[in-house]
Amino acid sequence: MPAKPVSKTGARSTPAQPSAGKPSAFVADLATIRARARKHIEDGAITDSYRADREAVIKLLNEALATEIVCVLRYKRHYFMASGLMADAIKAEFLEHANEEQAHADRIAERIVQLGGAPDFNPDVLSKRAHAEYVEGTDLRDMVKEDLVAERVAIDSYRQIIDYIGDRDTTTKRLMESILAQEEEHADELADLLNGLTGK
Repeated sequence: MPAKPVSKTGARSTPAQPSAGKPSAFVADLATIRARARKHIEDGAITDSYRADREAVIKLLNEALATEIVCVLRYKRHYFMASGLMADAIKAEFLEHANEEQAHADRIAERIVQLGGAPDFNPDVLSKRAHAEYVEGTDLRDMVKEDLVAERVAIDSYRQIIDYIGDRDTTTKRLMESILAQEEEHADELADLLNGLTGK
């Protein structure tokens, strides 16, 4: 362990401590923060310190919203259409994933509103905007495979969204990271189902 620096008088130097009664730089800046908070109050949660391109982030979030809704619809169809020897266990998985994707969609829509945007639920454009495709599947194995493909698409595209946003919008970044983690869980579960599926 390196020795602490020694002064000319032989006494060990210690880190400088802030002097009592003197405000730190951050505390001194609170007056500026308070003044800024009163300006553009109609912007709600978005303050001058927001560094991302808000319109670009809203566009990406609307694409993610469309992706989640398309996934909900595909999982729901698979839930109702699944049949065969192993259908009951897999149907339960489809329904659980559908509910979790719906929760993702709700959280994304809420963030879009916080950013001053409007979540786009227009059914005429959802499938065009979504990153994942709506593929019905022909049998149980095919349904699991198509759901796994869609989860893998979401994983890669959400990673790109997270990388694009970076630290310029930490709230949206954390939101997408938490959704990504659950999409990875879904993909892992579906891969196990696909590997173990022997019937149709």
